[in-house]
Amino acid sequence: MKDMQPLEPEVQSFIERALSPEGLKVLPLAGDASNRRYYRVIREHQSWVLMRWDPFEPAKYPFLSVLNHFHEAGVRVPSVIDMDPAVGVVLLEDLGDLTLERKFWESRDPNDVLLFYKMAIDQMVKIHHVATAQKGPCTAFDMKFDTEKFLWEMNYGKDNLILGVLKYKAFDAVLKELDQAFLDICRRLDHEPKKIAHRDYHSRNLMIKLDEMIVIDFQDARLGPVQYDLVSLLRDSYTDLDETMTAKLMDDYLEKSKSHLPGDFSREKFMTIYELQSVQRCFKACGSFASFFHQRQDRRYLKYLSPTLKRVMKALAFFPEYKVLTDVLVDAGALEKNYEKL
Repeated sequence: MKDMQPLEPEVQSFIERALSPEGLKVLPLAGDASNRRYYRVIREHQSWVLMRWDPFEPAKYPFLSVLNHFHEAGVRVPSVIDMDPAVGVVLLEDLGDLTLERKFWESRDPNDVLLFYKMAIDQMVKIHHVATAQKGPCTAFDMKFDTEKFLWEMNYGKDNLILGVLKYKAFDAVLKELDQAFLDICRRLDHEPKKIAHRDYHSRNLMIKLDEMIVIDFQDARLGPVQYDLVSLLRDSYTDLDETMTAKLMDDYLEKSKSHLPGDFSREKFMTIYELQSVQRCFKACGSFASFFHQRQDRRYLKYLSPTLKRVMKALAFFPEYKVLTDVLVDAGALEKNYEKL
């Protein structure tokens, strides 16, 4: 292999066995926030992506378990070319570099990107309804968004943003009231019907290849309210969908899901839970962005805090019973803070 990046000998041997070594180049790719590493393997006009992680057992490896289950449900996921579980490597179809996020920002006319978002809704509907109905061994059925998990996510936001980055000093009585509000929000969400949720269904985890929308980063899929994925996509921190487009896409989702909705379906209740899920999911996102800086001085995500906090506040307006969270965010200076200058 020429121009080969330094790799562990066992990884290099795997690539040579899978593809033969003649004329191969290996280039590192920017990874996500996890411990996984990615490389693009190139030979002339062909390319593949190598995912490097820890050794795994294929039947219990969430990435492969969910990938196979989604594929059986008709969800477009990357093809697996080869793997070596003992080494911890998987060779995948190369999906290119065009994410839905990039497509959004490059489109001059919102209507140009609407088609692609509807393609993303198509894949979401398959995940929620077809993959859930299609029983079988899949790690997504073994995990769920319950009160405990929702609460962990909200406390992550409190610990990293409110107490961490903002260094907010609150009376014990206020923190106790905030904890009670968090618990009530999470219990309400836990009571909702559960389908398989991707968990990170945002524009950076949706790839466009030719005329297809392809879903990635699905290994944390679990049972939860469908509104979790809808908030992730329609109130995505990485894009800025306007209300008109959001409404069109919500209509599109409900129309494509109508055969799977209960007979007593209430759009009003569905949208109330959507707003409540927006409080929880967007506040969790704030916790993640804050944690990258608070825990390891990674500044790349600070710019997303202010717009995401505005989404939290907008959704909180529907729930005066949780005014304590609004008050804490205001008192902590969360909305006026210039995070990029930290």
